[in-house]
Amino acid sequence: MLFAVLPAVLAALLALAVSRLWSYAVVRLLWRPRAVASMFREQGVRGPPYRYLRGSNEDIRRMKEEADGVELDVHDHDYLKRALPHFVKWKDQYGGPFLYWFGPKPRICIYNYELVKQILANKSGHFMKNDAHPTFLAMFGKGLVMVEGADWVRHRRVVNPAFAMDKLKMMTRTMVSCAECLIKKWEDQAANNKNREIEVELSNQFQELTADVISRTAFGSSYREGKEVFHAQKELQAIMVATFLDVQIPGFKYLPTKRNIRKSMLQKKLRNTLSEMIQCRVASKESRFGDDLLGLMLEACFAKEQGEEHDKLILSIDEIIDECKTFFFAGHETTSHLLTWTIFLLSVYPEWQQRVREEVRRECGKENPSAEMLSKLKEMTMVLLEALRLYCPLISMLRRPISDIKLGSLNLRKDNEIVIPIPILHRDKEVWGDRANEFDPMRFENGITKAAKIPHAHIGFSIGPRSCIGQNFAMLEAKSMLAMIVQKFSFTLSPKYVHAPADKLSLQPKFGLPVILSPLDV
Repeated sequence: MLFAVLPAVLAALLALAVSRLWSYAVVRLLWRPRAVASMFREQGVRGPPYRYLRGSNEDIRRMKEEADGVELDVHDHDYLKRALPHFVKWKDQYGGPFLYWFGPKPRICIYNYELVKQILANKSGHFMKNDAHPTFLAMFGKGLVMVEGADWVRHRRVVNPAFAMDKLKMMTRTMVSCAECLIKKWEDQAANNKNREIEVELSNQFQELTADVISRTAFGSSYREGKEVFHAQKELQAIMVATFLDVQIPGFKYLPTKRNIRKSMLQKKLRNTLSEMIQCRVASKESRFGDDLLGLMLEACFAKEQGEEHDKLILSIDEIIDECKTFFFAGHETTSHLLTWTIFLLSVYPEWQQRVREEVRRECGKENPSAEMLSKLKEMTMVLLEALRLYCPLISMLRRPISDIKLGSLNLRKDNEIVIPIPILHRDKEVWGDRANEFDPMRFENGITKAAKIPHAHIGFSIGPRSCIGQNFAMLEAKSMLAMIVQKFSFTLSPKYVHAPADKLSLQPKFGLPVILSPLDV
């Protein structure tokens, strides 16, 4: 009896396999991209041709490799042809918006500020974040930045109190203490040199410094624990950068390749380190878990209150681990690169370095800065905002509509991915003026909303309901560290510095930032 039905079962399984293969290999990878390209072509939107399974990935990889050897003058801040050569070429060739392909997925690149505002400022939930790359999720977690809808509202309500201004002011002491240790090390090194100067590679040191700050301020963890999380995330980031443009073949991530095995080990290490950190906090609690970010999340997890409000504020342990990943990475990545590019610009424009130093001396004297002092540093704020405009660590933002929708004159289908290229928008001369490619902090003299011809032109921290929850934290941290550095040192670029901004998931100097530090007689 069994042998009699076996051929029929095998035939049914074969038919199912053929059907699935047809659906994936023909419908999804061939017919659907052609239909999407035709739909956009009818709307006047063009772009590079779709290549089976690979999309535009090979073209992007080739153009990036060709541009990788380009070195810029230190006064040249138009790095788009080096870091984003594909966007520059396709924008010139096809106008805007244009259509390109991330594998088999269509992406519309939009650099019209009004359309960007409609997407980012939308409060009705019509646009959501794109599905993240698997390695990105392993590194970054599905925390506040990635969750959507009711989950986002719930997560936001839990973490929002940790970033209230009164809490941030209390964190300033920890930020200053961490920076003080690094500056003392530089002073000791300089004292041992005959010329009292030292050469320091700041990019990596700023990353470790800001990782230490987020470890202590948001999670109350030690430098050792924070460093383990930092290094695991940095290695996962390197894996993602190396594989980002690879064709995503279903099931490939489960194969025991050297890279997949290493990625799995890093994921486990990251999760175990964060779990231990959480368990230590749980075990040491007396009546409350603390009022930092981790404490607030644990209160939400173990809250005893029942009822509707409890359901709105509860987080599971897995969600807390994801939030820890998110805030560890985002908490140091943005600020470290903002500091790096700000020091670069102040090295290139010493007159602004001196203006910032004089302002710090007026407001802080020789004391370590307090939150109140930092709030008065107007010219430093102008410099940081201009650095964030020219060298925004975030290269692009991605969104997708949850249903068919009309955006301006564009008809978008559900899940058509939208790319918002921040550096292109920040160099729009119609919005920022003819000197959009130049370093000019004075454009922010009257505040961020009056720096350009439209109030929402600066999108370094995004805009709208999904704007960065940690932007005040990042700016306060950058100000405190920059204030202490200009108090103690003058700095110039090392002759070894090569100006080569690179897209490594975030915008970074390809060869680091070596600078010459000279202690000031204060």
